[in-house]
Amino acid sequence: MLKRIAGLAALVFAALISTAPSASAAERAPTAPRNGSEQTIILAGGCFWGVQAVYEHTKGVTSAVSGYAGGWTDSPSYEQVSSGRTGHAESVRVTFDTTQISLGKILQIFFSVAHDPTELNHQGPDVGTQYRSMIIYMTDAQKRDAKAYIDQLSKSHFYAKPIVTEVVAYKAFFPAEAYHQHYADRHPTDPYIAINDLPKVANLQKQFPTFYRDVK
Repeated sequence: MLKRIAGLAALVFAALISTAPSASAAERAPTAPRNGSEQTIILAGGCFWGVQAVYEHTKGVTSAVSGYAGGWTDSPSYEQVSSGRTGHAESVRVTFDTTQISLGKILQIFFSVAHDPTELNHQGPDVGTQYRSMIIYMTDAQKRDAKAYIDQLSKSHFYAKPIVTEVVAYKAFFPAEAYHQHYADRHPTDPYIAINDLPKVANLQKQFPTFYRDVK
């Protein structure tokens, strides 16, 4: 099924890819990108360990930072977000070079490898609004492409259940504690990582071999 979705997405996004540069995400407000080809988008799809690992292994991604976004609490901690009372979701701030990878490909990987967009407020063993599926856009172009992608996937009926991914505007992003960063690559023998996250990285390599890279 994921291979069929990946193939469909490749066709869908041929006409949707936006190469215009956008602002990158900072703590409280977007700042200027380091160069004219760089974009940033924030993606939430369950535990941020696995989503971060997928994009750290994606060619063209210059930074993938685990953090919290989408809620109303300032400077939240992991314990606060885990309570489900902050409104935040575990998220990953993905910055990428559009001369190497398109926004369309970033989204294609998100929907076909990084998570299941039909799971409402949970991913795998993790349950709660802090694990919801969400795209946080920085520009109107990103909003347009994300909504168009979801619309095309929904119309294709490749998923048996409706896509529940939220598409919302950027407000703030709070990087997670240091011990959460690069967690999957630093703890490959952790049972949670081995069962839930390493298969995502393996699927990235299998489905998108030209965009896969090893992380040393």
